Amino acid sequence: YSPYFNNMYQKALYLPKISSCMSCAQIERRMELVRVVSHNTHKKMVSCLQGHIGAEAEKRHKKLPLTALSQAMTEGGSQLGEDSLIGKMMEVCGDAENRLASELMQHELQIEKDVLDPLSQLAEVEIPNILKQRKQLAKLVLDYDSARARWLQATKSIISGTNTQALTAKADLLKEEVDEAMNKVELCKDQLAADMYSFFSKEGDYAHYFVTLLEAQADYHRKSLTVLETVLPTIQAQQDSWTEKPAFGTGLDEHLKRSGREIALPIEACVMMLLETGMKEEGLFRIAAGASKLKKLKAALDCSTSQLEEFYSDPHAVAGALKSYLRELPEPLMTFQLYDEWIQASRQDPDKRLQALWVVCDKLPKNNKNNLRYLVKFLAKLAQESEQNKMTPSNISIVLGPNLLWAKTEGSLAEMAAATSVHVVAIVEPIIQHADWFFPEDVEFNVSGMFVMPTPASNHNNHLDYDSGTIERKRPGSMVGPENDTGRKDNTTNKHSDHTLRRGSNTLGRKQHTSPAFQPPLPPVEAQGQGHGAGQVPQASAEPQSQASPGGSGSDPFQQSLAQGLAALAAAQQLLAQHTEELR
Repeated sequence: YSPYFNNMYQKALYLPKISSCMSCAQIERRMELVRVVSHNTHKKMVSCLQGHIGAEAEKRHKKLPLTALSQAMTEGGSQLGEDSLIGKMMEVCGDAENRLASELMQHELQIEKDVLDPLSQLAEVEIPNILKQRKQLAKLVLDYDSARARWLQATKSIISGTNTQALTAKADLLKEEVDEAMNKVELCKDQLAADMYSFFSKEGDYAHYFVTLLEAQADYHRKSLTVLETVLPTIQAQQDSWTEKPAFGTGLDEHLKRSGREIALPIEACVMMLLETGMKEEGLFRIAAGASKLKKLKAALDCSTSQLEEFYSDPHAVAGALKSYLRELPEPLMTFQLYDEWIQASRQDPDKRLQALWVVCDKLPKNNKNNLRYLVKFLAKLAQESEQNKMTPSNISIVLGPNLLWAKTEGSLAEMAAATSVHVVAIVEPIIQHADWFFPEDVEFNVSGMFVMPTPASNHNNHLDYDSGTIERKRPGSMVGPENDTGRKDNTTNKHSDHTLRRGSNTLGRKQHTSPAFQPPLPPVEAQGQGHGAGQVPQASAEPQSQASPGGSGSDPFQQSLAQGLAALAAAQQLLAQHTEELR
């Protein structure tokens, strides 16, 4: 039996090779990691989806939160109607959200088909099947080891036993079992190795799932962006076309454009209310108004209402609202661009100051100039009542001037007032004093027709700068030399000889002049604090000091103007200190 035994022994020596045949151990370890990672990724990705997994497209769309938001917006817009800007916006947004919901639904369906299902197949089917084969192989190896152990025992019995023939027959049967078990192990081992190598070779395909995910997300976001870019111009146009927007804190040009107005609503409304009830109110623009009343009036003006009857009885609140509007403009009414020119004009010699101020005023943008003219004309009317309201041109310029012009680089209001007050007074006061000279055109205060204009007094003398027989503009009487004054009284023809001393005819229009067509006027010499309003030209007979010719007797006009300017400056500084204290 030696040859037979040796053959059996050699086959037995092959068994250890079967039990240690897993040369794919690294692949097997990676495969297990891939299964765990894919499972976790699939779980987290499902939680990111807003629709129901596996549901039909229509059902999924209905269950999306964006769809519910779209329905709520559309219903809300219908309830508010076309008269409400919010209603219009909600209808447009509702439609946009519904389109976004459709894009999201399509995106999630694609993600489910191209990414989630393959990941689930990999983590829950393919890799587990391979791992099951590994367990099956382990079981077959155990079966093989058991059969082999029995066969080895039988072979030993043949050597030591007496019934050799029976033992040999039994050993042959056991040998067949061993061979069959070994074949099963080989088949399972080959299949397992093939599956693991196949997994390893397809790892690139599995990795492509994540490329597909990002590509699908990019496509979804592009389509969503297209929806939004289509809707945004429409909704922005509706927003821009809506005229009921706050006026306070909004640029003058923007407010006038969207409201279709020539004069800013807060300016017109406040002026109309003050013309009705505030012209004789003492300390107008100087006495602070109640904070709650002022806040309410500003809010009412912001919503463009004309129902302002309750505020007529509180002119100080109205004046405070007008000051607030001017102060809250992003750019002062007299503009940042011309700030240096205004200041330079205020530093001119008294006999050149008005001319310089007129030149700068003529450079103002159209909207700023129209609104400044409107405001100055009103302030001139207010100054006519200075005996009752104590608001002379000087006082008005002190309390209101810092709200008309300030430097762009300055900080707080107190710093602004301190830095520009003297110059602003020198700018604003003469413009108010000679309003009809700076702005000869008549002003219709109720320019929008929203308000009821009070009946004007019959003895208003706003147009004393105009001769009844001509429409030509003339300088303020206080600035006309004595010789010209006398000539105008004595001889009508002197009007024509003085044409070169006048600004020009209204029929020509100021835009045809690069500068006033006359020599720089003499400085005004009317006494401070006497309440001369715009257009109230002191007559030569009422100011004998202005009759003195340059070569005649009496004090020098320049010295008189200098003294009066110093006195005005002192008064301005005193009132400025009071105003600054009120602002604090």
